[in-house]
Amino acid sequence: MAQQKANATGGASGTADKAVLEGGPGDFPGRIVAIDPPGTRELKIPYLAGYEHFQATGRSEETAEGTLPVYEWWERTELPG
Repeated sequence: MAQQKANATGGASGTADKAVLEGGPGDFPGRIVAIDPPGTRELKIPYLAGYEHFQATGRSEETAEGTLPVYEWWERTELPG
């Protein structure tokens, strides 16, 4: 599974440097992504001709990479063109 790097906006408590993603496109390639900077509330991840947006849920999930915060898909924005 390829690691993706998420662009994050907004601040939140917590210092996890990775997150688990829920929802979004069925063919979305990665469900564990790096968060930069750690602890943010919203993630904006480039995908195809746009961005997938995820928001922190306040939940966490046990993964092979440890306990990670869960972010849930909430919208997609398209790039012009």
